[in-house]
Amino acid sequence: MKGKILLKNISMGRFSKAIAVVKDQTSIHLAKRATISDLDVAIVKATCHDEYPSEECYIQEILNLTSESPLYVASCVNTISRRLNKTRNWAVALKILMLVQKLLYEGNPKYQEEIFFATRRGTRLLNMSDFRDALRSNTWDYAAFVRTYALFLDEQLEYKMQGKRRKHSSFALEKDEEDDTEPVAIVVPVNEMTNEQIFARNNHLMQLLERFIACRPTGGARRHRMVMVALYPTLIQSFQLYHDITEIMGVLLKRFDGLNVSYSMKVYGNFQRVAKQFDELDLFYDWCKSVGVARTSEYPEVEKISQNKLNAMDEHIKGKSDESKQET
Repeated sequence: MKGKILLKNISMGRFSKAIAVVKDQTSIHLAKRATISDLDVAIVKATCHDEYPSEECYIQEILNLTSESPLYVASCVNTISRRLNKTRNWAVALKILMLVQKLLYEGNPKYQEEIFFATRRGTRLLNMSDFRDALRSNTWDYAAFVRTYALFLDEQLEYKMQGKRRKHSSFALEKDEEDDTEPVAIVVPVNEMTNEQIFARNNHLMQLLERFIACRPTGGARRHRMVMVALYPTLIQSFQLYHDITEIMGVLLKRFDGLNVSYSMKVYGNFQRVAKQFDELDLFYDWCKSVGVARTSEYPEVEKISQNKLNAMDEHIKGKSDESKQET
């Protein structure tokens, strides 16, 4: 009986793979009949159903075709969105998200706006919270990674777009050019930011770090090559994220003695949250090292925030509070 069930599962697995190949071939055939066929064909080939990382040649072709044309960028985003909306296969969904990350960092700058506004309109690009692999019952861990990975990319894109909003940005000032061209954003160094600017920036960074930590794969996804490949660039970006938060915490600590009680409590709250995140981050990094995601020498040494430091800050705030009560 067990032998029959095993043979049935093997047969179903082969059948699913055969269907996936047919789907890819059909998509390629339809794409060749489209207006921008080379681009559509490259996208299908870069996001096919096999559970292996995309071939670099197809990704480079997409980057080259869309390097200078806003029309091709819009077409690419539409094609990716349609394909992502149709698929119930975790491998296809993950490949598409990996392609999106590549386009955002190495592609035409127009990709950031196209993908950001498409997502905010409800288009399925980084809106993956309800994604499930409906074809097989043993893919929960892979689908979960797809969802958390999409959330990280969305949060990261939000952070990048926040820096472009000039007047509404907490991280930049507007500077008018003498030739009346469009104002350019000048990034303010952290130690020159107001307290409110620092808190706003740190909230974004902590949220982004939280999204990254949530990307830690579970179950069968922990050792899958595609998941490891997807995790690598995200991991590298987290190193800079860690350094940015550490820089902010250093500036807040230097200002701590001169802050009033209200601001001191906000700083203390930030330190409490970051202390927990750094503990989780250190564990995540240890796991990444154990499975060989990036070289050990690339990792930063996570400086944890001790409970003694938090207790000292708490006592300092209580002293400030007592002083202010005596003055009144």
